Amino acid sequence: MISERVRDIPFSGIRRFFELVEKSEDIVSLGVGEPDFPTPDPLKISGIDAIREDYTSYTSNYGLLELRTLLSDKLEKENGIQVNPEKQVLITSGTSEALDLAFRAILDPGDEVLVPEPSYVSYKPCVWFSHCTPVPIPMREEHDFRITVEDLEKSVTKKSKAIIVASPNNPTGSVLLKKDLEGIADFAVEHDLTVISDELYEYLIYDKIKHVSMGSFNGMQDRVITINGFSKGYAFTGWRLGYACGSAEVVEAMMKIHQYTMLCAPSIAQRAALAFPQCKKHVKRMVSEYDNRRKLLVKGLNELEGVSCIMPKGAFYAFPNIRDTGMSSQEFSEKLLSEGKVAVVPGSTFGKSGEGFVRCSYSVSMDEIREALKRMDSWINKK
Repeated sequence: MISERVRDIPFSGIRRFFELVEKSEDIVSLGVGEPDFPTPDPLKISGIDAIREDYTSYTSNYGLLELRTLLSDKLEKENGIQVNPEKQVLITSGTSEALDLAFRAILDPGDEVLVPEPSYVSYKPCVWFSHCTPVPIPMREEHDFRITVEDLEKSVTKKSKAIIVASPNNPTGSVLLKKDLEGIADFAVEHDLTVISDELYEYLIYDKIKHVSMGSFNGMQDRVITINGFSKGYAFTGWRLGYACGSAEVVEAMMKIHQYTMLCAPSIAQRAALAFPQCKKHVKRMVSEYDNRRKLLVKGLNELEGVSCIMPKGAFYAFPNIRDTGMSSQEFSEKLLSEGKVAVVPGSTFGKSGEGFVRCSYSVSMDEIREALKRMDSWINKK
């Protein structure tokens, strides 16, 4: 009864692991991939007003024009991307839907997509659902988990149709620099590839590094689909709101799928998001707190026997190397959970290149980070 394609796609490794967490007691979790801050008040108030004003009907398939206009202004000012809000911006039900729509809009069965890994767990399944093949491109610790054109060249073929670029990256926290993106842009032009640029964590960058959007480069405007949303930067996960921009042709194709499968993003969430320009101080405060947590966590991880960790530059994840413990990432995570009462995510969940690492989220309080490090140290020293 179930299609072979769906049957053969594995369940999310994160979801499977957290089923184990839910069955455990007295756990300190460094596994959660969402902000622990409340949604900023301007957004909440705007959403409440939408409900009170009975703004609960459908919007345009493209999304609320007022919101698309605000986003086009933001894209021009902050990202260097110029788009027509009427035809080149699509509001989606979360960034995950935007990614799915992008793949389905541009791919034909048999195409290949270059997917740098370790990477977000949805990338490869979305490619599979499009009857295409994801081609993993390893990112290495010695390169700060940044893509190299040399590795891309080894894997590109005549079937290659697109490449995913995610900066900042989940799970490694790596951030691509302008020179990295310029090299990837040249590579994409040379091989006639579409670039799907996932920029969901754009505001969560540290050490005065500047976020650069691939779509801002000359000659790339019609070759890049920029994917973004409100979940991470605005602590807006449950509201389910994302957006995509690109050429009018591609955005229209994405909208065509969206209108049949989703119709429109939640109208209340769209109305709430109209207040995002008022939230800059809230975002800045969250990023400052994440930065403090990042430094505490990485310092503590590097003091653990058999563990080393480079400093992540973005998102809210650290990706420590645990190879010297002699355990696989799965074994390390399961034993740490059952014996040490700390939850982390096995690096292998994010692709073969993640083996030997675990993902630790610092979207938890400083006290929880301290307790997790204390438990990890105690567990490791007992072994």
